Amino acid sequence: MRRLAGVEDEEKWLAEGIAGIQHNAFFMHRALDANNLREVLKYSALMLSELRTSKLSPQKYYDLYMRAFDQLRQLEVFFKDESRHGLPVVDLYELVQHAGNILPRMYLLCTVGSVYIKSKQAPSKDVLKDLVEMCRGVQHPIRGLFLRSYLAQVSRDKLPEIGSEYEGDANTVMDAVEFVLQNFTEMNKLWVRIQHQGPGTVREKQEKERNELRDLVGKNLHVLGQIEGVDLEMYKETVLPRVLEQVVNCKDELAQYYLMECIIQVFPDEYHLQTLETLLAACTQLMPTVDTKIVLTQLMDRLSNYAASSPDVLHEFLQVEAFAKLSNAIGKVIDTQIEMPIVGAMTLFVSLLTFTLRVHPDRLDYVDQILGACVVKLSSVPKLEDARAMKQVVALLSAPLEKYNDIVTALTLSNYPRVMDHLDDGTNKVMAMLIIQSIMKNDSCISTADKVEVLFELIKGLIKDLDGTDTEELDEEDFQEEQNSVARLIHMLDNEEPEEMLKIICVVRKHLMTGGTRRLPFTVPPLVFSALRLVRQLESQDGDVTGEDVPATPGKIFQILNQTIEVLSSVPCPELALRLYLQCAEAASDCDLEPVAYEFFTQAFILYEEEIADSKAQVTAIHLIIGTLQRINVFGVENRDTLTHKATGYSARLLKKPDQCRAVYACSHLFWVDDIDGIKDGERALLCLRRALRIANAAQQMANATRGSSGPVTLFVEILNKYIYFYEKGNPHITPSDIQSLIELINTEMQSDDNGNRRTHSDPFFTSTLRYIRFQKQKGGLMGDKYDLIKL
Repeated sequence: MRRLAGVEDEEKWLAEGIAGIQHNAFFMHRALDANNLREVLKYSALMLSELRTSKLSPQKYYDLYMRAFDQLRQLEVFFKDESRHGLPVVDLYELVQHAGNILPRMYLLCTVGSVYIKSKQAPSKDVLKDLVEMCRGVQHPIRGLFLRSYLAQVSRDKLPEIGSEYEGDANTVMDAVEFVLQNFTEMNKLWVRIQHQGPGTVREKQEKERNELRDLVGKNLHVLGQIEGVDLEMYKETVLPRVLEQVVNCKDELAQYYLMECIIQVFPDEYHLQTLETLLAACTQLMPTVDTKIVLTQLMDRLSNYAASSPDVLHEFLQVEAFAKLSNAIGKVIDTQIEMPIVGAMTLFVSLLTFTLRVHPDRLDYVDQILGACVVKLSSVPKLEDARAMKQVVALLSAPLEKYNDIVTALTLSNYPRVMDHLDDGTNKVMAMLIIQSIMKNDSCISTADKVEVLFELIKGLIKDLDGTDTEELDEEDFQEEQNSVARLIHMLDNEEPEEMLKIICVVRKHLMTGGTRRLPFTVPPLVFSALRLVRQLESQDGDVTGEDVPATPGKIFQILNQTIEVLSSVPCPELALRLYLQCAEAASDCDLEPVAYEFFTQAFILYEEEIADSKAQVTAIHLIIGTLQRINVFGVENRDTLTHKATGYSARLLKKPDQCRAVYACSHLFWVDDIDGIKDGERALLCLRRALRIANAAQQMANATRGSSGPVTLFVEILNKYIYFYEKGNPHITPSDIQSLIELINTEMQSDDNGNRRTHSDPFFTSTLRYIRFQKQKGGLMGDKYDLIKL
């Protein structure tokens, strides 16, 4: 048994061993130069005796072995040349067997055996069989492994495989396979035996040493995979059963895992496919501690890549019923390995799903079956908390989206939402974002209410709080990104049939209304505009469309919109609600629904009166009201007078005089609309302008009282431009003298500055206005004649 030693001792022993090899190699080379066979054998045996040490770790022993190996290459050259040593190779083969110690004897025998096979004086299979049997004399694990590795190396190019010079007569490819299999079997036994040597306290060190030695064993399988002539039949009947028998019977965790990995990597994919049942049966017989999931995952990955390599091979998968066999094997492994962590099971499901999507992309029932098995496994754990398992579940759910590039396909999978239910809130949101991104990327259109219902169940983590999660704890930037994604999604929902589209809107509204006060400002506007798009679609169809369940009429839609915006106004988010009311009012006007449009305006004014208190927000709101009302022509005289009266009244009651002035002169457009059917009440338009002028005068007086100067004349110039606009549009109540008087007023105000500085803030604006008037004068024609009446 090899003695345990420290690193320093090992270095010393290695140095001693190398010195011994170099010393004896020197005398061996001198004998080689003298063609002295007896001395050559003597010193080569002494040199090889250095490999008998038990003091070195595998890594250090390998360094020693390579020194000896280099010398053996030169020794082989000497043995090949019969003229140098004078003995026939047969006699030489007998002679080296008289070496005193078994290990040098076997190295010399393998070296001469290589020459013997090359001479073709005996069938290669007989020599190979003799060598592999005689190597059994070395039973020390590390020495035996390196000896058999040497045998495999010197015999690799002398195997009787197809196309080899050693094939034929009594030699067949089966002899080559038998030799490699026998060598592999013996090496595996030696390798496993290391685990059972020494006390349990050194188990970790033994595990490390075995990992260092495993490639020596695996090379045999690599050679098997490269032998020419090993066809599918031979692989199925001889190679695979013999290898798997050794794997299963060794009852060693490390050996089973490594050798199964080797089998999957070194043999062709088509062989794996045709022997799938045998391979999977072996997987279920491995030790419970073997990480079978990695073995199965590697196998499925290779088969998936094979399926993706060419469409021509897909029929092979159908013939062998690959999916059913893999699914059953995974089920058995998960059931039998009770202690397998949940992440292991999820990894297997991901690999199986990847395989299925490549081989059977048209079989959605297979995909749903995998998701169903995943649900069963997830249901067996109280709560999914493993971050790695969560990542695998996300990969599982993402795979169909990436494959089909169409969320509609995923929506048909009944188990898809059931898997998502097992995600925690954070991961649920991540998955919901991936679903929305997939829809955006592929420009998918979800066109039925049923599919929208399923979709919004999938993304419920974004549209409402799960398990009482407080949205206040969320990062504001992330929250906004999530809600903007939901808003974009709503615009992707569409159906040309109004009845179905209305059902979609109702489904979306049902889900969004549960979103809480923070989400509604993001999600209600796109819903409103989606509904307004439907209203305009109905309008273009020239008539109402009715269905059996819900009549898709503009009136019905406006009722839903009114209820929806009312919820938003109580959030509170009055400015946004007011904007949406005005949008709906304009749409109702386009549909000639005067009472509906009036109701929306009424709601907008109520919000303005009761909810909007900030002066800046009031200014913005009143201008929105004025602009919307100016564009609407559905109102009768009475309703319009009521609304315009309110608008002008609120304009005059704004907090700041400049804001009052601008709002009041904007109201002039309510009485003079430049359309064919637009209202043309020039007198009331002029009254608004005069009222604005009075307010501007008051503002100037206040500025003079507080600052000692009249201040800028911007308001007067703005009002002047309104006078010019209405004068051009033909308002008979606007006269050239009005414009001329206003110009003189502005000049007077500018000259009244105590500093006498004419370059005030309004100078460029006023100068541009005067330049425009002069341009119109010079232009001539009817407009020029009108402007000639204005004296500058």
